Order: sequence, then structure tokens, then C-alpha cells
Amino acid sequence: MTKEPALIEREQLEEMLRIAPFHQWLGVEIKSHSADQLQLLMPWRNEIVSNPMLGAAHGGVLAALIDLTGLYTLLAMGTKVKATADLRVDYHRPATSGPLTATGRIVKIGRQISVAETNITGPAGKLVASGRGAYTC
Repeated sequence: MTKEPALIEREQLEEMLRIAPFHQWLGVEIKSHSADQLQLLMPWRNEIVSNPMLGAAHGGVLAALIDLTGLYTLLAMGTKVKATADLRVDYHRPATSGPLTATGRIVKIGRQISVAETNITGPAGKLVASGRGAYTC
């Protein structure tokens, strides 16, 4: 019988999140953390704007936020995920202000591949982007 992964402590997850310089640059913080989901909050930075006419964030930054939220959602449950194997992103509307909230949920925890879904909403709660990542264990 396989032992189910256990939710790790918020402080330990915050420590893990701060290790990567890119995550530090993004300013990502944990908003909420439970067995069902992980919410990360990313403050708005003018450096992420790629379309000055709209003032919209670069899609690559949104994809990165989806990727790291999926990975850390799985890590929060104590899984041993290591790297992204596949990532799919859908852009629903321009992200033109912040903060941005990324909400990750586990789809499947496997022995070789685990999967998580993430939604990113803007300050008004409207869906900006969504995606699904598969991560190697």
C-alpha cells in the first residue's frame, strides 16, 4: 500500500519558493495553502509589460507563473516532482494590472508524472490565463 503525500508546512514551502532568484524577482508570495489548492500572489511590475499600448503583461511571464504554481502545488502536497515535462497555456484576456493571483489544483499524483492545473486572475477576479502542467517525479 502506497503512503499518500502529506501537506508540507507553509513556512517550508515559502523557503522553497524563495530559493530561485526568478521567483524572488517576480515577488511571488503564498496567499493560501491547503490540501486542495495553492494560491500564489504576484505583485504587478512594469518590467513585465510587453505591449505598452495596452499595458499588458508578457505571455511568457504568465506562462512562467502557471508553471511555477503547478509545480509548487504538487510540492506542497509532499510530492517529489523535479521538472516540467509538458506545459499548456491558454490566454483569455490581457493582464493589464495587478496583483495577479495564481490558483493551482492537483489533477493527478503519479509515480512518474504528476499533473496540476492553474488559473490566473487579475485584481477584479477575471480570468486572465489558465494552464496545465505535467511534471516528472
